[in-house]
Amino acid sequence: MARIPHRYAHVVTALLLSGLMSCMVPGISTLRSIGLADILLAKWMTNWAWSWSVAFPAVLVVLPVVRAIAARIVAPPPPRPSP
Repeated sequence: MARIPHRYAHVVTALLLSGLMSCMVPGISTLRSIGLADILLAKWMTNWAWSWSVAFPAVLVVLPVVRAIAARIVAPPPPRPSP
């Protein structure tokens, strides 16, 4: 299987992260608003599509900022011992 070049890792990360998160949140919200109705899946997928269209570009913009903030909060890894 062909793999995506490493230079696109940040885009793949943003795509997967935004896809998963934007799937879960509308799913919970839709379930809470309409309950276990026959149209739940259709409404959920519609809401997911709208959410993902906003979430993916947002994650592309916000993720580098979040990583920079996290790097300031989290201690650097300890140095590796020499062999």
